[in-house]
Amino acid sequence: MKNTYYYPLLFLGAALLSACSRQEKPAKPITAEEIKSHIAVLANDSLLGRKPFTAGEPKTINYISQQFKKLGLEPGNNGSYFQEVPMVEITGSPVATMEISGGKSPIILNNLTDFVASTRQELDEVELKNSPLVFVGYGIIAPEYHHNDYAGLDVKGKTVIVLVNDPGFKGDTMTYYGRWTYKYDEAARQGAAGVIIVHQTKEASYPWSVVASSFPGAKLYLQQKDKHLGRCKVEGWITEDAAKKLFSSIGITDDLRALARKKDFKAIPLNLNASLTIHNKLKYSTSHNVIATLKGSTNPGEYIIYTAHWDHLGVGKPDAKGDSIYNGAVDNADGVAALISMAKAFSEAKEKPQRSIIFLAVTAEEQGLLGSEYYATHPIYPLNKTIADLNMDALGSYGETKDFAITGKGQNELDEYVTKYANAEGDIVVGDRNPIAGSYYRSDHFNFAKIGVPALDMNNGDNSLAHGEAWGKKQQEDYTAHHYHQASDNYSPEMDASGMAQVANLLFNVGYQLSNETTYPSWKDGSEFKAIREKSLGK
Repeated sequence: MKNTYYYPLLFLGAALLSACSRQEKPAKPITAEEIKSHIAVLANDSLLGRKPFTAGEPKTINYISQQFKKLGLEPGNNGSYFQEVPMVEITGSPVATMEISGGKSPIILNNLTDFVASTRQELDEVELKNSPLVFVGYGIIAPEYHHNDYAGLDVKGKTVIVLVNDPGFKGDTMTYYGRWTYKYDEAARQGAAGVIIVHQTKEASYPWSVVASSFPGAKLYLQQKDKHLGRCKVEGWITEDAAKKLFSSIGITDDLRALARKKDFKAIPLNLNASLTIHNKLKYSTSHNVIATLKGSTNPGEYIIYTAHWDHLGVGKPDAKGDSIYNGAVDNADGVAALISMAKAFSEAKEKPQRSIIFLAVTAEEQGLLGSEYYATHPIYPLNKTIADLNMDALGSYGETKDFAITGKGQNELDEYVTKYANAEGDIVVGDRNPIAGSYYRSDHFNFAKIGVPALDMNNGDNSLAHGEAWGKKQQEDYTAHHYHQASDNYSPEMDASGMAQVANLLFNVGYQLSNETTYPSWKDGSEFKAIREKSLGK
């Protein structure tokens, strides 16, 4: 552990009580009332659900930047509080059926019922025409695990079928290689014409209904010079039942997971061909990250970044109560509210942080972590001088807890900082609630991890301080089942933001300590990101 430095906003009396013999209580400058005041604005209907490219965007980003300006924070991007993020919106409409030919009789798969498909290629129409199907297991190349599903295989012009998740590199904990985004990326690197993931509910951590409802429609992507023509023509999913139908038609009835996990597994040509056409509508525009800086007092050339995504889903299908505005009060107005409150706490600290603190509200998280990806690939501040990223996403609205949950616990040394401050309050720290879901790879901190910056994402735990663990779990389950990505995720004056403040204060203390050190936290052995960081630091 690193040494503890002066904490701002502590009562003088507490500071005088045997400071050398026992640890002082962590600072708590952030209040629930302050966080709620910002949620009330950010989750108001007037912001139209904070979707990029809509009239809600300028209202949202102007509010955030105005709050930063009021606090006296410097514009974070060469005199501007905004970083432009050029994106393209692709609304893809697959034809009603995908035809699989080459067997005894054609197999017809129906859109939404059996498959979903889209494309990133910026063309009016893309087409797979008799593209040979190849089963490539999990579709993974992982040198550190001596695993290569593409070994000796040429898939140019072909469509690869891959399984969701990974073969168990870390037991039940999903690695980056298990994420569907990785599988699309790897298939493109291999030159495949199409990539189709077999959906399995347990391995994906959500049912087919989530795929069928969230995958279709307009998608945002970062603009690329090649107009994404280097990507696969088609990216999609099929149900497990549809996959079984394909495989059984050629005599393969084995469990696909068991088949793909064999040490001597080799890709299997299915001797079947896929045909599918997707019609596109294209729209080009620019969204914005919001960024502000508190310059460090003695070491301003090193940086701690706090992140939260400002966007949500906009206006959609009305719910049973007729509400069609998806305000995202928890996801993620509360994270941005905490970010603004964090900025206020740092700006009012009696002892200014020695390293610079960056406050970054990113766009288009709901569209695939695009705002944070753009910053990571177009950094304003040197990445090898960026100490850590501390991310806040969907903080719980069910009050204080006796525990904290670190997403991806065990990845890097930031865990120890969190544990230190949690333990000082008599709280404990736990890891992923559902490790098979790969949550570490599903929020904005991940784009910093990918480039080697130690990144932390954490949330409230289960064990409610007022009502116990069973009650706390029930609140989480209720939010996931009835409010997550629903129009009912609204602000209420009765909302309990004390747990949000609890997380924000903990992360404030972690960041404040990091800002006053000279050392860099590291990735732990076994992390996929350790080698990337060491290379960037010249180790």
